[in-house]
Formats: sequence, structure tokens, C-alpha cells
Amino acid sequence: MKRRPLARIGLAVLGVVVLLFLPPCPHDPPPERPDGSFAWNADATFEQLAARFDATGTCPADIESRGAALKAELESLSPAPPNDPRWADGLQSLFELAADSGRCEGAGPQFLEVRNALWRSAKAASVRWDDSQQSRQVLYKLLYGSRAAAEALLLQLPAAQAPTLNLVEAVHSVTPSLEYEGVRIHSGDLLVSRGGAPTSAFIARGNDYPGNFSHVAVVHVDDDGTAAVIEAHIEKGVAIATPHAYFADKKLRVLVLRMRPDHPAMRADPTLPHRAAQAALDEAKARHIPYDFEMDFADPHEQFCSEVASTHYADLGVTLWPTLSTFSSEGLARWMAAFGVTHFETHSPSDLEYDPALAVVAEWHDHATLMDDHVDNAVIDIMLEEAQDGAPLDYSYAMLPLARVAKAYSWVLNRFGKVGPVPEGMSPVVALRATWLADEHARRKAALEAAASSFEAEHGRPPAYWELVELARNGVSS
Repeated sequence: MKRRPLARIGLAVLGVVVLLFLPPCPHDPPPERPDGSFAWNADATFEQLAARFDATGTCPADIESRGAALKAELESLSPAPPNDPRWADGLQSLFELAADSGRCEGAGPQFLEVRNALWRSAKAASVRWDDSQQSRQVLYKLLYGSRAAAEALLLQLPAAQAPTLNLVEAVHSVTPSLEYEGVRIHSGDLLVSRGGAPTSAFIARGNDYPGNFSHVAVVHVDDDGTAAVIEAHIEKGVAIATPHAYFADKKLRVLVLRMRPDHPAMRADPTLPHRAAQAALDEAKARHIPYDFEMDFADPHEQFCSEVASTHYADLGVTLWPTLSTFSSEGLARWMAAFGVTHFETHSPSDLEYDPALAVVAEWHDHATLMDDHVDNAVIDIMLEEAQDGAPLDYSYAMLPLARVAKAYSWVLNRFGKVGPVPEGMSPVVALRATWLADEHARRKAALEAAASSFEAEHGRPPAYWELVELARNGVSS
């Protein structure tokens, strides 16, 4: 009889041990769907551009006149339909201008003026385009391709000659505003950014149309100029930050997007963005909003970062992301499912800049963060190639008991409104997968940085992005 309490304790301990080491339930496989991912298939063009840059020993005498002529040509394209061949011709001319500008003093600001003309025309034209795949691919090529050309040039320049702020378009707004780091930011503006963590690179590149951004936030500005940034964090759900706190959190780039004043909803009510921002702020103050790992934008009870923006604009009749983001390739979809995603047609931060309802106001980045961004992306691109070949999103099974204990501890902290080591809504296995991704990415990143340094010593310039990808593919992958 005296042994029964000890026996019960022993059984309880055994039960806990079994639970800690119990294999996780398999996650549901992603739905089978045709691969709709975009492939540029222009390796030969990029190689020719790199050779053209290497062959340019001095700044061409006509570089300024060429730039001015191209800018005027691009500015005339805003009425053109997506199938107009002048879009492709203009982008090719922009690529060649970038390749020829690398030896020119002041090339950075001059080239950005030309590139911005393309952005403004493409965004204005896209308002009249249909939602066909052709229109989407043309706009993607113009915006993503011209950014890639600009960054390839900026990274070849000395850091002191690479602008950290690019003012793209002056977009009128009547909502309250404040000046921050050289940009007039209005209430309702959307800040689209790229974080410095490997998971940020995964979010940016993990898309049928790989992009440069991993996070979306909404800005609210009071009439007195007091500002708040409303955003959803994986660690703590929807939160409110000051602009200073927002920008102090590590970011490799930030893009400012604003509703176009000629949008029908804006003509009816120019204060609409401020009302959307006010609704987001009020809800964030009124209740705890957990992070939505499933990426279900149709259910706003839990919200991921894009959902914070889309939900409150949708409530006022504006549909952001008119074309949904997709993750259709088998390897990418499998990894997304392994991270807890259940909705494979959703809102992705990188796709927001292609929304015709939004104009590009400005972008911040600097020389060091651009290179960091490119290295992170190259590593993730190769890891996603390997995922397509069957590589798993791995984790250490031996660490599962400890992760489950950490999850239980986090659950207790969450009940008191605090943040634990395992985010609310994230399973122990997903937490371990995130740790594995970070560790594997760090290992490969260190190797790629060393390879990039050797490349620069040999060629007298840092590698372009496609060359970084080749270095990662040929010498850094496991």
C-alpha cells in the first residue's frame, strides 16, 4: 500500500517522458496544384551584361545624354498596354545603361532617376491593365528587374556614392503626416520591409514571384503629428510601435507605399487611408491579436503582417492584393506547410508593391544592407532549389523534449501577456525547424561571403546577384 503513491508518481513521470519524446503528428501535405512560379530564363542576357560591365574601362562620354533620352522615353510609356514591345525594349536599355554606368562618378543618383521614371510609368499603366498572367509578369519584370539593375550598379560603386534614400514619386495625400528621415509619411501609408533574419529571406523569396520584402506595417498619424506603426510579429502578434522603434528593429530595406489619389475609392473619400489606419490602431489597442501562422487572410481573428493591412482596407471597400500570392512549386509548398501554413493563395509582403492601387513613394537601403540582402537571398534561393529536389525542412528530434518544455513555459507566459521562447501559435516542431533554418542559413552564408570575397579579389568587383546564386549553387550548398 505504501508503494502506491510512488508508483503513481513513477507512472506520471513516465507519462511525461513519453509525451516529451512522442513523435510529432505529421502535418497535412500541401494541396497539389500546377506550378505557376515565374522563371526569368535570361541567364545569357545577364552574362552579357556582366561582360559588358567588365569591358567598360571608363565612363562613356554619352552616358548622361543616353540616360536623359531613356528617361523621356520611359515617361511616355504610361498609356502603353502590357503587350507593347517598348516595355521590354526600355527595360533592356535600362540594363545596358546600368552596365555602362559603373565607372561614372555620380552614377547612382543619375541612374535612379531613370529607373524611377520606369517605375512611375509602369505603376500608372498597370491601373488600366487586366489581371491576366501576362500583365502580372510584365509588371513584375519591370519593377523587379529594374530594381535588380539599380542594385547591381549601386553595389559596384563605393559605399559613399550609393544613395541610401530613393524618392520615387511625390503622391498627394490629405491625411495627417510627419517627416521622417527625409520622407513625408502620411497616415494610412504602408511600410513594406525586409528583416535581417533567415526566415525573412525565406518569406521574401518563398513566392511564385520571388521578391525583396518580408513584412508589412500600417502607419497611423494623429492630427498633432504623433505617429504609430501597427504590425504583426511572429513572436507576439499584432503590436504598436513608434516610428523610432520600428526603424531601430533590424531592416535591410524599407519601401513606402501610398494609395493613389485617382483611385475611385480615394476620389469618394480622400481620408480613407487614415480611417483604415485608425481602425487598425483601435483594434490593436482593444484586443490581443495572435499571429496567424496559417496565413488565412479571410479570418481576421488572428492576423499575419499582410493581413493587418488588407483587413482594414477591405472593410472600407479597397481590396489590396487583387492578385493573390501563391506558393505552387512542390518544394516550396512543402516547406511552407512544414512551417504551419495551410492557405497557399494568400497575401505575401513582396507582392504588395505590384498592386495598381498603390504608388511607390520612396525606398530606404544602404550599401551594406543591400549586400546582406543579396547574400541572404542567394542562400535561400539555393535551399529552395534543393527543397524542390526533395530536401526536407529539417529539425533536431533530440531537441524535441526541450522544445516542448519551452513551449509549455511559453504558454504560461502568454497567459500573463508576456512573450516566451516559443511564439504563441507556433508548435515546438515548427520552432525547431525555424532554428534549423537559421543555423543552416548561417553556415551557408559564411561560406558564400568567403566565396564572394574571393570572387571580388579575382574580378576587381563584387559578384552580381546571379553570380552570387551560382557561387551558392556550385560551392556552398551541402
